[in-house]
Amino acid sequence: MVNLTIQNGTKLYTSLVEEGITWETTRKGVPGKLEFSVVKDQVLSFQEGNIVRLQVDETDVFYGFVFTKTRNKDGTIKVTAYDQLRYLKNKDTYNYENMTASELLKKIAGDFLLKTGVIENTAYVIKHRLEDNKTLFDIIQTALDLTLQNTKKMYVLYDDFGKLTLKSMESMKLPLLINKNTAEDFDYSSSIDGETYNKIKLSYNNEKTGTRDIYIAKDSSKIDTWGVLQYYETIDEKTDGKAKADALLSLYNHKTRNLSISNALGDIRVRGGSIIGADLELGDINLKNYMLVESVKHTFNCNQHLMNLTLRGGDFIA
Repeated sequence: MVNLTIQNGTKLYTSLVEEGITWETTRKGVPGKLEFSVVKDQVLSFQEGNIVRLQVDETDVFYGFVFTKTRNKDGTIKVTAYDQLRYLKNKDTYNYENMTASELLKKIAGDFLLKTGVIENTAYVIKHRLEDNKTLFDIIQTALDLTLQNTKKMYVLYDDFGKLTLKSMESMKLPLLINKNTAEDFDYSSSIDGETYNKIKLSYNNEKTGTRDIYIAKDSSKIDTWGVLQYYETIDEKTDGKAKADALLSLYNHKTRNLSISNALGDIRVRGGSIIGADLELGDINLKNYMLVESVKHTFNCNQHLMNLTLRGGDFIA
């Protein structure tokens, strides 16, 4: 049972929505998007900025705002709505000190009048960061990336029915399994071209000694197999170079494996950033592990709910 409403001021419309409502979410950097078409009549009247709500089987799924309306000669209006994350595409400059990513998120939300829900404590303190003329998405994601690199903990930012929410990857795990019985088809790829590194090199310009301190972590066996795939970064004096190099090697010294699932049985709990189980024979590997949902597109038709997913894992260890 799908219920979609549009609110224009004090007026609430439950309009005749055509088949094929889609809801898309991505793990990072993209707002949640809802697309649907309505039939214009003498009663229906709504504008850009109006509130859109989607409920499925009486469960709150999407809360967002109309951003685009496209009409045709038949009186059908195609609507694109985005959730609150859309406002993180705004640009600004932030110069902050001694803040965690979660504290930074709360500050940005307050500055831009965004509502917040559960914001887990990311714990890792960023000593100093200047973000000049960057999108709010990029500013927050950089803080989350620094947290990941230094703690090996990944956090997911999403909109939970009108409230910015930040949760650890462990909190995003669902009791859901994708297998040959629940997915129509899949595409699978493995690669070392991208975020795969077997050598980490960090440098620090030591003004006290007048030298450059170098910190290296590497996997010689992987270098013999893949060649040198080096990650390089300059660090400041407050960073533990050896610990960070070891953490980065542990994080990136893996093949990247991507799995796209077509027309799986839909589950509204699944969003970008969710962790779900997969049990599939992929040729070079029999996959039986948890995987990270990079993106998901839900499609709602009459009495049918399907979803297309892009899943990701390192060596399928999440």
